[in-house]
Amino acid sequence: MSQAPSRSCLPGHIRFTPPAPNTPYDWSTAKKVLHIGLISFFTFITPLASSMLAPGMPQLMKEFGSTSTTMASFVVSVFVLGFAFGPLVMAPASEMWGRLPVYWLSGAGFACFNAACARAGSLDELIAYRFMAGAFGSAPLSNGGATIADVVLPDKRAAAMSVFSLGPLLGPVIGPVIGGLIEDAYGWRWVFWVLAMVGGVQTILMVTFMRETYGPILDARSRPSSREASWSRLSLWKKTEMLGHGLIRPIKLLLFSPISAVLAIYMGIVYGYLYLMFTSIPETFQLFYGFTTRTVGLVYLGIGAGSVLGLLYFGVASKRDALKQAKHHRETDTEAPAIVPEDRLRPLRGAAPLIPIGLFVYGWTAEYRVHWIAPVLGTALVGFGMVVVFIAVQL
Repeated sequence: MSQAPSRSCLPGHIRFTPPAPNTPYDWSTAKKVLHIGLISFFTFITPLASSMLAPGMPQLMKEFGSTSTTMASFVVSVFVLGFAFGPLVMAPASEMWGRLPVYWLSGAGFACFNAACARAGSLDELIAYRFMAGAFGSAPLSNGGATIADVVLPDKRAAAMSVFSLGPLLGPVIGPVIGGLIEDAYGWRWVFWVLAMVGGVQTILMVTFMRETYGPILDARSRPSSREASWSRLSLWKKTEMLGHGLIRPIKLLLFSPISAVLAIYMGIVYGYLYLMFTSIPETFQLFYGFTTRTVGLVYLGIGAGSVLGLLYFGVASKRDALKQAKHHRETDTEAPAIVPEDRLRPLRGAAPLIPIGLFVYGWTAEYRVHWIAPVLGTALVGFGMVVVFIAVQL
């Protein structure tokens, strides 16, 4: 897709030029839906894997002879650490070789390293394999939005992005529910076998049905001379340089953009709270309330309910703020953009305080053995605030 700012546009506005013929924009609706569906499902599987192990952590730690709660939290959360490092390579690689090879590699690596987790003989092995599974599984999260932008025009993209966004929101919540059932019936290792099988099937489907969507790659394929020229320009040194930029760019943002650094640190803290809660829920509800591994997975639905309510709140609050800003600009007759990025942070004022409040309710009520619904309500408050923070910061 080519885009160029129009001279007649207001500052901050971009006018999209018509797409070239014979591009993914011209695909049939069924073909577009197939691609969006496969990417969205992959985007659901990988966050699902991040928390699916949580209900079985007491069983896992007992098998490996460890009583460290810190180590238990790290075994679960190290998968998300892989999410942080994987895109540094996956994103620039998709621009050099196309989206499709990166998805194939991602799916195969995700399946293989989950299978390795199932065969792990020590905590050290499990942690290493979990990290690699997260790194390989990060491709749909970092590149999925770009694939949707490749196949759907901007004015029709909202619905597709909404479906795509459900995976990262619902995956970590549904994961413990499914994981609890598997671990109770077959043991914690079967969680990884199931993930490996699902990842393998997903990879086969992508290899069979998906096609390349990245414009420059398609253009190079359609014109051999262009392909040869483009590939010769991308020498080994140039490719290494592009990967280097992918690694350095986030560090530059953290060092030289204070707002990016503050929000990144805040997101890291919120993610830490979330996965700390994921690992404490099984022990809390099994020890204090007598829940089984099967039923403790249902406790995570409290976070899910709060997340859904937070999603609805963000939509309403964002629309309200957008209308208020538009009215203000009409009254002042300004030519500035109606919505600036900072406006997306406004819903945080009402939602962010719910995270510490929810953590307090969860911890305090569990410590004093209040009815189990009380700590579940605390997790719902955390889920509400967490979703608003994630969406507001990433938009």
